[in-house]
Amino acid sequence: MLEELRKQRVQEIEELRRAGVEPYPYKFDKTHSTADIKRLFDEKLGAGEILEEEKVSTAGRVMSIRDHGKSAFFHIKDQEGRLQIYIRKNAVGNEKYQLFKKYVNVGDIVGVKGFPFKSKTGELTIFVEDFQILSKAVRPLPEKWHGLKDKEIIYRQRYVDMIANDESLERFKLRYKVIRLMREFLNERGFVEVETPTLVYVTGGAEARPFVTHLNVFDIDMYLRIATELYLKRYIVGGFEKVYEIGKVFRNEGISYKHSPEFTSMELYWAYADYNDIMELTEDLISFIVKEIFGTTKVIYQGTEIDFSKPFRRVRMRDFILEKLGVDIVEDSDEKMLSVLKKQGVDVPIKSRGHLINKLWDLVEDQVVQPTFLLDHPVDISPLAKRHREDPRLTERFELIVFGREIANAFSELNDPVDQYQRFLEQVKLREAGDEEAHMMDKDFVRALEYGMPPTGGLGIGIDRLVMFLTDSPTIRDVIAFPLVNPKSLEEEIEYEEEVEEK
Repeated sequence: MLEELRKQRVQEIEELRRAGVEPYPYKFDKTHSTADIKRLFDEKLGAGEILEEEKVSTAGRVMSIRDHGKSAFFHIKDQEGRLQIYIRKNAVGNEKYQLFKKYVNVGDIVGVKGFPFKSKTGELTIFVEDFQILSKAVRPLPEKWHGLKDKEIIYRQRYVDMIANDESLERFKLRYKVIRLMREFLNERGFVEVETPTLVYVTGGAEARPFVTHLNVFDIDMYLRIATELYLKRYIVGGFEKVYEIGKVFRNEGISYKHSPEFTSMELYWAYADYNDIMELTEDLISFIVKEIFGTTKVIYQGTEIDFSKPFRRVRMRDFILEKLGVDIVEDSDEKMLSVLKKQGVDVPIKSRGHLINKLWDLVEDQVVQPTFLLDHPVDISPLAKRHREDPRLTERFELIVFGREIANAFSELNDPVDQYQRFLEQVKLREAGDEEAHMMDKDFVRALEYGMPPTGGLGIGIDRLVMFLTDSPTIRDVIAFPLVNPKSLEEEIEYEEEVEEK
């Protein structure tokens, strides 16, 4: 059925060209968006009133058509929303009207010129004085896209999802508003947006398995970055004092509701600051974004109210795990921690102290719901953070946890090159023991620190996870426009679509 409709559309395109009508013109002078038209005229007009002297030119995708013989109502959709259009035979002429009736289908993109009026039911409408086909859709929009159960199809064809579901388009508009607001906030505070390499010789800045690629010109393997941290710190060494980068990072890990192998992060570094300054900055930044978008710092996420008003709660990692599990991750032995994990049914393939601590935290992370700064992680799990000024077994580090998910990670940055080198050596031992996520030795970064890096506070925020909370999205792939999916051939997808439409 779908293939028959597609062939019919191709035939219509050929007929249009034979009639001297180009179904894919180069340009259209769109003077007003649907939002512009509503803003300018919605309140001016009452039901049945017209503003014939007000001329507008707008364009969008045809989403519905109601044919009334010698006239028709249809709705178009653009980036800003939907708008009703009215076309009448005696206004555009018989030839133009027949062109519309025969060749304009739901899914086509059209441009219209005319004036605003309100229908008898009070709906703002454009009366068409002229129209033009701007893009003839060969593939018809699926009628049963709404309520589609197979999320994989939605993720593969996000462009259809955004056409069919207004809420999907709005979700991604909000995502990019978050990024814009983040930039505005940081730029106003003197941070400079910089760039770091995506292809790197050595990965660092996080515990993750990298993607490996090959550089032919040097005949060497390279990696996609797993974080931007170590190069951003090189900027601080070089003399920048406030830097940030928003960009993609890549981790060769599983896919889950909160993990994607390709995701977007914002990392910043602030010379002469520590993690206390970064905590305050983080509160200010996130509260600002939420308030700008919603007019309040409270949002509903999956039925639970999340309050992003300042100050966020603060708890020490050591205290929280001790309270929940009865084990002290600083004082107690590896054996005791392993015993607690075994009682909880947790398998620990690599029994280093750092892995034991991380596994214990995994058991209790979901108990943190409201925005909470988790403070002062042990050195064992923080190879890039400065030792705590009051207890050298700990680091000056925090994670921001919301609804059981980490959305930010920050340190007073380690700037002692000798200490950093020793911690890299410990990570190398873990890699040799089979931990593919342990940090690699980055001798050039150590060399950079040897030239001197000022006291520095750093922060990384997972933009995708933050947007999940602001759009009430249950899975990270709902807020990534084109997420990774298990590949299928186009033929397999078409076969599935036809099955859905026939049901």
